[in-house]
Amino acid sequence: QVQLVESGGGLVQAGGSLRLSCVGSGHTLRNYALAWFRQAPGKSRELVGAISWLGGDRYYAPSVNGRFTISRNNTENTMYLQMNSLKPEDTAVYCCAAGSRYSSRVNDYNYWGQGTQVTVSS
Repeated sequence: QVQLVESGGGLVQAGGSLRLSCVGSGHTLRNYALAWFRQAPGKSRELVGAISWLGGDRYYAPSVNGRFTISRNNTENTMYLQMNSLKPEDTAVYCCAAGSRYSSRVNDYNYWGQGTQVTVSS
């Protein structure tokens, strides 16, 4: 069983930056593809970005491509999301997820964190 815990969320002004972390326990994350999802009030959960087992492949949603960077450190069992040039529409709860398949689909991820709130003020 994999447990995931996110941190690093908060309140930031538009144009600012935040760095989210996702720490895994219970099992090495080296065996899993990882992803960040987000969900804003009244909206469905959407993929922000995904990263393959060794980090060689990365996918970003068009809305964040060029502003967000996903990375992982398998030695530290941690994944990161560097978010730059934040916009009010980035406001959401951000969750990390782990799965056996490198995918953009929610259903391909089996393990989820509780999420961390990101609020971007205009």
